[in-house]
Formats: sequence, structure tokens, C-alpha cells
Amino acid sequence: MKDIKRKLPVFFIILILILSIIMMLPVSLFAQEKEAEEEEEEPEVEELIFETTLPKIQAEEGATFNFSFSVTYIAGDEPFGLDEDETTKPFDITVEYPEGWGAVIASGNTEARTINLESYKSESLNLLAGTGTPQEPGEYDFTVTLKSAVEGDDLEKSIEFTAVLTATYDITLTPKTEAYSTDITAGKDNHYKLIVSNNSTTVLENISLTSDEPEGWQVDFDKEKIESIEAGEKEEIDVIINPPEKTIAGDYMLTFTVSNEKSIDDAEIRVTVETPTIWGIIGIGIIVIVIVGVAIIFTRLGRR
Repeated sequence: MKDIKRKLPVFFIILILILSIIMMLPVSLFAQEKEAEEEEEEPEVEELIFETTLPKIQAEEGATFNFSFSVTYIAGDEPFGLDEDETTKPFDITVEYPEGWGAVIASGNTEARTINLESYKSESLNLLAGTGTPQEPGEYDFTVTLKSAVEGDDLEKSIEFTAVLTATYDITLTPKTEAYSTDITAGKDNHYKLIVSNNSTTVLENISLTSDEPEGWQVDFDKEKIESIEAGEKEEIDVIINPPEKTIAGDYMLTFTVSNEKSIDDAEIRVTVETPTIWGIIGIGIIVIVIVGVAIIFTRLGRR
């Protein structure tokens, strides 16, 4: 009995050690299996990186918006050691742009619709955009998207740009007949038609008409002030020109001006003044009297 009692502590110690080893084995095996699964499931890093310094540009109607940007294709964790097994992938390029605009992607001087990107090598591109038809001032958004051209590959990324279109202001003043000359009669109201055109991309308001004429002339507009003219619209103006009755026949210059706080334009008109018929008759009578008088004088002198 004494020998059995001595051996019991040793037996329990051995039993505890065996049980500990048995319990640790599954934990160790599970940890090894988990590490193996993580190594197998870890996907390869693959992405597209866009960079730009000017995502928003402001310009007037008619300008070409040029957005510069770069794209880098990333494949794998490390950019080193790719020379031996370089990674290249083709991508399709699409551009979404507003109605009434046009846009293309340029690589150098060539339009690019597809592109081959080498991993870790940056490629410079340009988005060129412009209005195809007149557009209202405001902000217009563009989206450039690169999508993998490899079947079954979902790698895709986009970049946004904004064109800020500012208003243009252009008012013009032209003769209705397109002739920058006219004949008028002294001492009478002479009518002359002008056209005010708003060639701006927005409405023009508080428009004034003025004239610069020879001293003593009377020039009046049927509309000296125009409240507003919509973009692309025109307004007809009737001008009444009345030179003094005793104005000497000949050519004179009149300058008409249209303006508002945003734009101004002039129209110089050559005016040929004709004397009224009655003054023509009087003039002819005076000439006849002078001739007769001179003839009488010469006749009397001849008799002497």
C-alpha cells in the first residue's frame, strides 16, 4: 500500500501533462490552418489612382476647357521587381458630359478611347471640352471613367471635373439697311432705322442710346432707353434727324452709341444734306439776278 501511495502523485502529474498536450494540439493545428487560409485568401492589391491639380476651370462661352490629369495602375503590394514580370492591363475610357457640349480624352495629340496601363507607371491625359451650342452661364459636370477591358474584370474608377461657364456680353448697333450712309433734307424730319442686337449669352438690361451730331442739329430716338433685351434678340430703333433749314448742302458725320454697364458699340453714319426745293429755286434766282446784273453793268460800260 505504501508503494501505491508513493506512485499516485507521479501518476497524476504524468496524467495532467498528457491531458495538457492533448488539449494544446487542436489549438496549435487550428492556428496553423487559419494562417494558411489567410495566406491563401489574401487578394492581390489592384487599383487605379487619379491625380489632378485643377478639377474646376472657369472660362467664357466659346473657350475650350482643358483639364489635365494623370492615372496610375497599381497591381501588387510592391512596385519593385516588376521588370522581370511587368504587369500591363488595357482599359476602356468613357466620358459623360452635359447636353449641348462635346468632350474627348487626349493622350498627347491623339484622341484616346482605350489605353494600356503599366503597373506603377503614371499616364498623363487631358479632357478637352467645349460647347457645341450656346449655353447658359453656370457649372457643368464631366465624368471620366476607366474600366478594365479584360473580360470578367470589374476594376473601374472615375474622376469628376467641372466647367464654370461665365457670361459673355456683346451689344451691337447697325443700320437696318446695312448701309452706313443716308440722304436727308435740311429743315425736315428725316427717319433712319437702327438695329440694337444682343449677342451676349445672357440678358442685357438698362440700355441707353445717344448721338453725337453737328451743332444745331436735332436728333431724337423713339426709344432712348431700353429696359432689357434677351440673349440673341434684337430691337429696332427709329431715329429722327432734323438739320437746320439753312444747313449748307454736303456730307456730315453722325455717331450713334448704344451702351449698358457691360457692353458698348458705336455706328458712324455719313449723312448727305440736300437743300429743300424752295431754297434751290431761291438759289437759282439769286444766280440769275447776279448774272443779269453783271450783264447790265458790262452793257453800260460798253456804251461808254
